[in-house]
Amino acid sequence: MSLHITFRQLRVFESVALHGSFTRAAAALHLTQPAVSMQIKQLEESLGISIFEHLGKKIFLTDAGREFHKTSCAISRELAGAEEYLEHIKGVQQGHLNIVVASTANYFATNLLATFIERHPEITFSLDVTNRQHLLESLAANDPDLVIMGQPPEKLDVVAEAFMENPLVMIVGKSHPLFRKRSSLTPEQIQKERFVVREQGSGTRTAMERFFSERALSLETPMEFGSNETIKQAVQAGLGLALVSTHTIQLELKARVVRILDVNDLPIRRQWHLVHRKGKRLSPVAEAFRQFVLDEGSSLVVST
Repeated sequence: MSLHITFRQLRVFESVALHGSFTRAAAALHLTQPAVSMQIKQLEESLGISIFEHLGKKIFLTDAGREFHKTSCAISRELAGAEEYLEHIKGVQQGHLNIVVASTANYFATNLLATFIERHPEITFSLDVTNRQHLLESLAANDPDLVIMGQPPEKLDVVAEAFMENPLVMIVGKSHPLFRKRSSLTPEQIQKERFVVREQGSGTRTAMERFFSERALSLETPMEFGSNETIKQAVQAGLGLALVSTHTIQLELKARVVRILDVNDLPIRRQWHLVHRKGKRLSPVAEAFRQFVLDEGSSLVVST
């Protein structure tokens, strides 16, 4: 039997297997759902067997699908290895860098990339700024060269290297009564305040919930927003307090539209990490960027 399988079909197949959904796979690949469905249909026709089964609204690999998935992943690894070898031949002067960063890290990641590209002007790059859930999905699929994020994932086998402090602080807007309070506050005193928070699963949301739960305190989080910019605007409008990274509020602090509250046991001391899948062979370009961030990242961000 002669198989007529394209690399595009393999990529779509692996994405559907990862996400368990044609819709989510289409979004991850920037395709339409009908396009994904057509690729899978053509793949199954070529194989002569079903590789997915639908149970209710969920999609699962069949036994044949699970076996084919092993082969597909092996082919993808070989292709990635060939690509990395070709990048190695070209050296650091050329090549492409694929970076994914947590949305909070975008406040400094673009400056790091700009400095790196100044030194290596022939390099091209793609930068994906996303929330933690999509970032973890990208890591699981081994798509990016490197990821810049706060808390590294616990359920993925990764290499995580800290390169800079990421203090989380409590901020208040100018129109809020606490803006003028200069004495220190206890967590118990602020727990009854209204908070504006990021979506469930975000790094800062998880850190704040853990901070209060460790002190046996509960808090109300009636207002949930999907971006740091909206969080800051809500705080400025006096809608509530927020826990944020200091790297996201430098302009607002200078403009004096928000200020950092003096709360006992804050800031929460965290780190920014450079992350990639364990065993991943970094291209010369990716390795050069990794070394650049580890050696100079912290000083460059502080100086800006």
